[in-house]
Amino acid sequence: MSSRKIIHVDMDAFYAAIEQRDNPGYRNRPLIVGGSPDARGVVATCSYEARKFGIHSAMPSSTAQRLCPEGIFVYPRIPVYRQVSEKIHGVFRQYTDRIEPLSLDEAYLDVSESSMCKGSATLIAEDIRQKIYKETRLTASAGISYNKFLAKMASDINKPNGQCVILPDASQAFIDNLAIGKFFGIGKATEARIQQLNIYNGHDLRQCSREFLVQHFGKAGSYYYAIARGDDNREVVSSRVRKSLGSENTFSEDLRDVAHMLHYLELMTTELLQVLKNKNLTAMTFTIKVKYHNFQQVTRSLTLDEPVTTLEQILPLLPFLLNKTDASTTPVRLLGVSFSSLMPLQSEDDIHQLNLFE
Repeated sequence: MSSRKIIHVDMDAFYAAIEQRDNPGYRNRPLIVGGSPDARGVVATCSYEARKFGIHSAMPSSTAQRLCPEGIFVYPRIPVYRQVSEKIHGVFRQYTDRIEPLSLDEAYLDVSESSMCKGSATLIAEDIRQKIYKETRLTASAGISYNKFLAKMASDINKPNGQCVILPDASQAFIDNLAIGKFFGIGKATEARIQQLNIYNGHDLRQCSREFLVQHFGKAGSYYYAIARGDDNREVVSSRVRKSLGSENTFSEDLRDVAHMLHYLELMTTELLQVLKNKNLTAMTFTIKVKYHNFQQVTRSLTLDEPVTTLEQILPLLPFLLNKTDASTTPVRLLGVSFSSLMPLQSEDDIHQLNLFE
């Protein structure tokens, strides 16, 4: 069995928790971060008080309002969330340089070679969570295990503000008892398809051959076969020199409304543009990624005539590129956006000179 020590840290209701921290009037109240119900917006995240009403990410804001008429709706403040995220990553770097960010609010850490806290991954996770709270007044949950899949699963078990360890000797029993819908990478639509094959938990999944699963689920079948046995050899990949910059979101329920998809694409694009600005970069190529409910995925790209610096340059491209996919007729489980052909951001004078003399 692998001797790796992997921690998955996941902030608790990150966007909503920041809004409640910064605005006392939002505390202990159902808070929904996302688009307005009047503008066909989508829930990005919500407070735990709102989740009691059945509200979740990717839900139409209008539905959230019907479920919780007293809910408070606020638009995301991505630059603020990014600043907090940078503080959190500053805490991570005190323990290891093997950090793989998944989003603003979660990351994998490989602490296999860390001597902090006597080399105990459990104690390191506790220490990290305490320091994050001291630095940001926000809570985090953590999962600890010998691979990324199990660490990810463990971080959900004692949420919010808790942690869980899955030791090698206990991993198979944990997986066998895990409901199929709880597996990372299996959404609502796939859960229904798998259950039609009389597969309801990890034990049932483990009885299936690789060939059987590939026959029914394509490439994803090999993934299901491996994780049913606790096999996940993926390394924690630290940040490297970027040739591109991207963001993506897997939804707990498949999206079917194009307006909701466009709203999410706009949110992710806004976030990435801020990252480009912070890194003093610009880009020439913009790409959207669409993964359908059956795990098939497509990308659609466009290279612009001039470097991207504003959201106004990208907004008309979102419906244009999305219309080149089957998103209007096929349920979507993941959306992503990325910028590539990155280059240093020039001053306006430099850009004008380039255009004049090129």
